[in-house]
Amino acid sequence: MSLELVERIANALLYEGYMLYPYRPSSVKNQRRFNFGVLPPPAYSALQSGAESSTMRTECLVCGGPETRLDVHLRFLQVMPGPLPESWQNAVEREVRLVDCRLHDLAAHGRREQFHFPACDPGSYSVDGAVTVMARPLQPELFQVAAHVVNRTPLESPEKLSREEVLPYSMAAAHTILAVRDGGFVSLLDPPDELREAASECRNAGTWPVLAGEPGQRGCMLSSPIILYDYPQIAAESPGDLFDGTEIDEILTLRIMTLTEDEKAEIRNGDERARRILERTEMLPQEQFMKLHGALRGLRPVEEAQ
Repeated sequence: MSLELVERIANALLYEGYMLYPYRPSSVKNQRRFNFGVLPPPAYSALQSGAESSTMRTECLVCGGPETRLDVHLRFLQVMPGPLPESWQNAVEREVRLVDCRLHDLAAHGRREQFHFPACDPGSYSVDGAVTVMARPLQPELFQVAAHVVNRTPLESPEKLSREEVLPYSMAAAHTILAVRDGGFVSLLDPPDELREAASECRNAGTWPVLAGEPGQRGCMLSSPIILYDYPQIAAESPGDLFDGTEIDEILTLRIMTLTEDEKAEIRNGDERARRILERTEMLPQEQFMKLHGALRGLRPVEEAQ
């Protein structure tokens, strides 16, 4: 299983929309971010009638025996105040790992991991939550696995806070990576006929699990707030993260090249990731830029496509 490939996709999810072209803090569309996978504190979620839930749940199928082992990796961003302009919402990566969980133990009593990320400085905030993993045997060598994530951060006077003020207490771009050893996941998008009914009974809330890694591998499931297909890929021609979406590198690169010197100066003095985008674009070799113009993939012989 290629974890490096899975992590590249997961990083694209983590920072999708983190900042948008023209990558300047003063840009209006960079003053409101993290539209995907936001788990606010429960007190705020209740006020919004559940429009944004404080929980997410992944259910999927695993083929294996009681000794099959499962790892669950929760990742999210936490908004942190920084030295940048007040409208720019900086963020740090957070992660929680539950490793070496035997399906036998998960079926008997589950496993729960509470987490607390304390405030790093007087201007930052803490986030509390929990991850619970369970398994349920459905038939010999088939289990339904569930990973439940909840934000438990206490929040005073939530009725007085705007969504932007609640973000530092929230889990943004939250997603999970599930990896299995001595077993394999079942595609929920295209399950084998004999498992189609079991797949249809999996209930996912706020997240969408798909097979990840090299096509044909079944050792990893990526569960994200963005709807994906099995084995999502990042274009091989992409020179690096642009945060605006997938496979639109050429037009974004061209737009970056047209920025004024004042706009580039603002980027250089702003977020480190934006600065790396600018530096990478300015140093992009011509031959690599030409590769962004287009690629033809997925062709099959006519007889296979019918």
